[in-house]
Amino acid sequence: MSKIKVKTPLVELDGDEMTRIIWKEIKERFIYPYLDIELEYYDLGVEYRDKTDDQVTIDSAKAIQKHGVGVKCATITPNADRVKEFSLKKEWPSPNGTIRSILDGTVFRKPIIINNIPPAVKAWKKPIIIGRHAYGDLYKDVEMQIPGPGKVELVYTSAEGKEERVLVHDFKGSGVVMGQHNLDKSIESFAKSCFNYAISEKVPLWFATKDTISKKYHARFRAIFDAEAQKREAELKAAGIYYSYYLIDDAVAQIMKNEGGMLWALMNYDGDVQSDMVASGFGSLGLMTSVLVSPDGKYEYEAAHGTVTRHYRQYQKGETTSTNSVASIFAWTGALHKRGELDGNSELMDFAKRLEKAVIDTIESGEMTKDLIPLSTASNKKQLDTFQFMEAIQKRLG
Repeated sequence: MSKIKVKTPLVELDGDEMTRIIWKEIKERFIYPYLDIELEYYDLGVEYRDKTDDQVTIDSAKAIQKHGVGVKCATITPNADRVKEFSLKKEWPSPNGTIRSILDGTVFRKPIIINNIPPAVKAWKKPIIIGRHAYGDLYKDVEMQIPGPGKVELVYTSAEGKEERVLVHDFKGSGVVMGQHNLDKSIESFAKSCFNYAISEKVPLWFATKDTISKKYHARFRAIFDAEAQKREAELKAAGIYYSYYLIDDAVAQIMKNEGGMLWALMNYDGDVQSDMVASGFGSLGLMTSVLVSPDGKYEYEAAHGTVTRHYRQYQKGETTSTNSVASIFAWTGALHKRGELDGNSELMDFAKRLEKAVIDTIESGEMTKDLIPLSTASNKKQLDTFQFMEAIQKRLG
């Protein structure tokens, strides 16, 4: 069988721990045997990020800007314990956050629907897509521990030297304080990306914040989304969809009773939390796709879950693991399909669809990893280990 020729390089971002082991296996089983492809490789494993002072993360984002499509393995965002474990120079920032900032992108997460893994939320019938803003808020905050009595203020100094001050709190004792920010340009890009995605997918768009409490910060997001909705009114109507604003607590209540089939746009932290809730509600974080989309049409695909540390510890001891590789495989298929779409390569697009079908057919036949066993309604369930599961997929792919 001749390999499918891929014209443009695909940017590959390697990662950490068990997902790194799976990543290598995916390439050996599903990429190299079928595709004649150039992978522009960047090692985003935490030790190499430390060695390069995180320059490799910046370089990988610039490569995605150049070539248009990247595929990323799950990575570690080190805390104090990880700094000690790997003898790192510092607690490096989230690679995902760095890449999002450089690409000015929006993260869209969508569940993978498997017929014999029904949603935990009975009302859900269609995918709920999460659109997560990818800049600022908690992920770009500055923090201070307050040792004792004193005032904390927000101070804005204009380019002309004029000051505006707002009292944050008059501390009578010790405490903590946090400062967050966002940019109109980034919020506008977020809104534009969400409307573009909703219109292209022909799904209603929800946006949710807490502007009744945050009358300037959250309200600014709402105002920009409302303005974009007015601009796109004719396009929304032509697509047969609508835009709705909800308070976030109301949106959460409504989503639990809704059948799904919408794009739910959320601020950065809200999107982080609610995407995990939606993933779990549909079955597993291992059944969730994730793509970062920039306003100028650059794409980075990844799994929505972490590096599966617990399984990696077992793997290091030589123990058998049963790690779900579905989201990592779908990161590759998403990237390959988009690469084929941008290059006009229908053969590559068809291959990506065939690989996705082989994954779904394997699970629907009853062969799956341990995490899916209690969720599945299959009558003939068979638990496979990490590598047996990928072998079963490979047999179906042919």
